[in-house]
Amino acid sequence: MADVPRGPWLDFERPIVELEERIRTLEASAAVSGVDAAGEVADLRRKAARLSREIFSSLDPWQRVQLARHGRRPTTLDFIERLFSDFQPLHGDRQFRDDPAIVGGLARLDGSPVLVVGHQKGRDTRSNLQRNFGMAHPEGYRKALRLMQLGERFGRPVITLIDTPGAYPGLGAEERGQAEAIARNLREMAALRVPTVAVITGEGGSGGALALGVADRVYMLENAVYSVISPEGCAAILWRDAGKAPEAARAMKLTAGDAHLRRLVDGVIEEPVGGAHRDHAGAALAVKAQLLDALAELTGKDAATLRSERLAKFLGMGEWTDGR
Repeated sequence: MADVPRGPWLDFERPIVELEERIRTLEASAAVSGVDAAGEVADLRRKAARLSREIFSSLDPWQRVQLARHGRRPTTLDFIERLFSDFQPLHGDRQFRDDPAIVGGLARLDGSPVLVVGHQKGRDTRSNLQRNFGMAHPEGYRKALRLMQLGERFGRPVITLIDTPGAYPGLGAEERGQAEAIARNLREMAALRVPTVAVITGEGGSGGALALGVADRVYMLENAVYSVISPEGCAAILWRDAGKAPEAARAMKLTAGDAHLRRLVDGVIEEPVGGAHRDHAGAALAVKAQLLDALAELTGKDAATLRSERLAKFLGMGEWTDGR
């Protein structure tokens, strides 16, 4: 937890946090008094580790939604800082403005040149307002597409990091062509001539997520979610009661395990015990290993093969039954 600010915590995390507070208090007291408390501290650490494993191995879908939205969960810029070197941020869609809800640029992954782009949430109220809570306007998706096509022009693999409740639904966004911008991204990503890898790091909400998600390989962090609508929105439509969001989350099959089982994503990236928000460095290492494996598999495939396999992958999703 050393690289992550403390709190706020979710209700089901509190027993772990209380144990960790006892450990800190005991260590501080021992340091002042000179009393040897190493044995007691070790026992408490083992108890905290055991409790973390028990709690995080039996999370329900709504608890995973809460973790995907956790205020301390690593953002795209947090991952970029830990995953890449020589990051050169690029801005603007060359049509309207720069959308701070989308960040990206040229970088190196383990020394190899790549293009990285993703949604960016804030860390507090002020930065969330600046980033529009990670909800991009059409100019954000046009910016993302411009960067991805730049990566294609330079022959760089494209990596996308997805974390958004969804595309911004405001009047201005609709006036500037939100639906068209998303649709264009879906079409153009499907046709990119370079390897593409997407990782859903937090919320994968609706078309706002899919606009960065038409990739050769798509992965989800263990406590990320992927759905066409939020649980609150689903509950409001089905039961006219957003308070039934936990029930909706169970019905929606939005967890990483559900998505992998239904072949919507290619794999689930295991998070450090206690969640990515408690260990940014550990989460980044897990993501990096998966990215390197995926790019090693994709590199060397020609453009025609990449495009045909990508198209077959997405056309093959879903099941239907003839009701006649």
